[in-house]
Amino acid sequence: MFLVAVFLLVVVVFVIKSVNVVPQQHAWVVERLGKYHSTLGPGLNLVVPFIDRVAYKHSLKEIPLDVPSQICITKDNTQLQVDGILYFQITDAMRASYGSSNYIAAITQLAQTTLRSVIGRMELDKTFEEREYINTCVVSAVDESAQNWGVKVLRYEIKDLTPPAEILQAMQAQITAEREKRALIAASEGRKQEQINLADGQREAEIARSEGEKQAAINRAEGEAAAIIAIAEANAEALRKVGQAIAAEGGSDAVSMKVAEQYVAAFEKLAKTGNSIIVPTNLSDMSGLIASALKIVETGKKKVG
Repeated sequence: MFLVAVFLLVVVVFVIKSVNVVPQQHAWVVERLGKYHSTLGPGLNLVVPFIDRVAYKHSLKEIPLDVPSQICITKDNTQLQVDGILYFQITDAMRASYGSSNYIAAITQLAQTTLRSVIGRMELDKTFEEREYINTCVVSAVDESAQNWGVKVLRYEIKDLTPPAEILQAMQAQITAEREKRALIAASEGRKQEQINLADGQREAEIARSEGEKQAAINRAEGEAAAIIAIAEANAEALRKVGQAIAAEGGSDAVSMKVAEQYVAAFEKLAKTGNSIIVPTNLSDMSGLIASALKIVETGKKKVG
């Protein structure tokens, strides 16, 4: 009975040692008699007890690795404290087990040295602008070397760039000055635009006023021209009628009588303008004109009678 119990115990131990259940996204490296034998994938796996052993267990998930903060010197000799985070994934469990004694430390050191080299070729201002370029350079350099360790470097991200305190103060002063400069430029541009708008408004007002004056002058000129034409036409019509009257029978006599009347009336007005008595130098002409007018009147009376 004792032998049966011992046998069952040995069988149980043998089964436990031979059966291995590997979780998903994991890889276990098996050594047989101290030499690499196989890599166990997810699921149920059988090994030879006491001959095979699981030497390394690796996770195939993406792993974030915090790269310690370090001091980097820029091209313009400025100290810059930089820290970042590296993302990698094991793609070959066998190489990860035997390619490096400590692949995590190797990746960390390589990322730090590459970062110092990249920042050393850049000026301080560029380091803040070219973060994407720095990340790409670090990933490219580390991934090339990490292939021998069975590791794939996916990406690198800079968490913080911290210059010295005096540099920060200088940068803050520069930013403040730049903002004040932009504010002054914006204010001057506003005043400039205001003056332009006022000038444009005044110019348009002057143009509108001049157009109005121009149209008013045109209207006045057209009115005056129309008046002159009307007067000229009236005078022409009057002269035409006078000419017709003169051409008619007795027209010349009527004109002579009218002229005599106007002459006498004009002389009468002239004589009344002052205390002096004005006597024409040619009384015979006036008397003859009056005689002619009286003769015309007498002739008209006889015709009527």
